[in-house]
Amino acid sequence: MCVEFRYRDIQFQQQHIHPVFYRSERIDEYVPDLEVEGRLIVEIKTVEKIIEEHIGQILNYLRITGLQAGVILNFKHPKLEWKKVVLQQEAAK
Repeated sequence: MCVEFRYRDIQFQQQHIHPVFYRSERIDEYVPDLEVEGRLIVEIKTVEKIIEEHIGQILNYLRITGLQAGVILNFKHPKLEWKKVVLQQEAAK
């Protein structure tokens, strides 16, 4: 996929590290597979089925990066399985 992005001159970052902080202390880091054009998280899987845990993972990546959309690509089976994930804006209180 990265080769094709380069061939098509699509900007991307592969496994860019995003630190996670709590009370100004670094507690973890999130590392999405790809960030495309600074607008989209792409997570690549080879699993039986895309499950809620995978969707939660993308939602966490979106919250940390400030991006609004992601896609999970599952290459386990002959037919590509994919799931678009969009971070909904929190309702104002």
